[in-house]
Amino acid sequence: MRVETRLLPALAVLLVLSAGPAAAHPAPFSYLDLRLAPSGVSGTLTVHDLDAAYELRLNDADALLDPTVARRHEAALAAVLTARLHLVLDGRPVAVTLSDITPVPDRQGLRFSVAASTGGAPGRVRVETTLFPYDPNHQTFVNVYEGEALRHQAILDARHPAFDYYAGSWQGVSAVLGTFIPSGVQHILIGPDHILFLVGLLLVGGSAGRLGLIATAFTLGHSVTLSVAALDLYAPPAFIVEPLIALSIVLVGVDNLLVGGEAASGRDLRPWMAGLFGLVHGFGFASVLREFGLPREALGWSLFGFNVGVELGQIAIVVPCAAAMGLLRRTRPVAAARVAMIGSVVVVLAGAWWFIQRVFLPEGIA
Repeated sequence: MRVETRLLPALAVLLVLSAGPAAAHPAPFSYLDLRLAPSGVSGTLTVHDLDAAYELRLNDADALLDPTVARRHEAALAAVLTARLHLVLDGRPVAVTLSDITPVPDRQGLRFSVAASTGGAPGRVRVETTLFPYDPNHQTFVNVYEGEALRHQAILDARHPAFDYYAGSWQGVSAVLGTFIPSGVQHILIGPDHILFLVGLLLVGGSAGRLGLIATAFTLGHSVTLSVAALDLYAPPAFIVEPLIALSIVLVGVDNLLVGGEAASGRDLRPWMAGLFGLVHGFGFASVLREFGLPREALGWSLFGFNVGVELGQIAIVVPCAAAMGLLRRTRPVAAARVAMIGSVVVVLAGAWWFIQRVFLPEGIA
């Protein structure tokens, strides 16, 4: 036992010495500069000679700093890198060309010229790359220029291998709206809690002006908190927001059952409830929008587009439901009252179940 104890320090030294070569990579970085122009995208890609030597199965990385040696291996290295560097311009993948390899001794690197022809100025640029997957710590620093102005910077690695950039042009605005409006529509249409909240507000009916006021109040409420949270000014945690959304659904259903037909002509708290709980639902929308990713260079347009999408989805729900309930009230008022009552009970039960689920079974709520 004593002999083994004496050997432990020696083994530790050997382990440290043996780990030295594996940690010898001084800078596991690459650098990608992209310039947007009317003819397409151009720029440079600089990779470390150690990464290049590993891919080429060369023992002497420094030899690649000789221009003659670098040109000899240009085609092989370019083939490896172009297979891993993907550009998607305005939703369409484009071929990337790497050429004119140049050693950069002061950075122990090799620089390629980058070109991707599109036939026009792109509005949206998506970069996807994991240049050297053998190294999980490798990072690619990306700079995006429009003309001579640096517009965007990003760091790509194994956990974050892609990003989107929207140009500061009308093509870029169009690309932003084309991305975020459908996203807003989709989110409202696939969110059963938001849909049930809206339906619950409509069940007891009312005039077109009253229903329009309810929809407007909900819009104003969620627009405020969506913007506040998406801009990182304030965002309550999901374990608070999600149960409150469920509770808002319960309260709408309970109010329907207590007030009934009086809401159409007398006491009607629905506009106030829509506005107040719209604030809560806006925080729920914002959590999805943050996961989707807001482009810093087009923050205003992306928020506007997402809000427009939410409103379009809301209209797709409100108009048919309100029209159907209005027709039923005019033709079969007794059946309409029964539908409103049963529907309100369903709203209460569903909201209560979601509340219990989100408070006591909160898997998936961050």
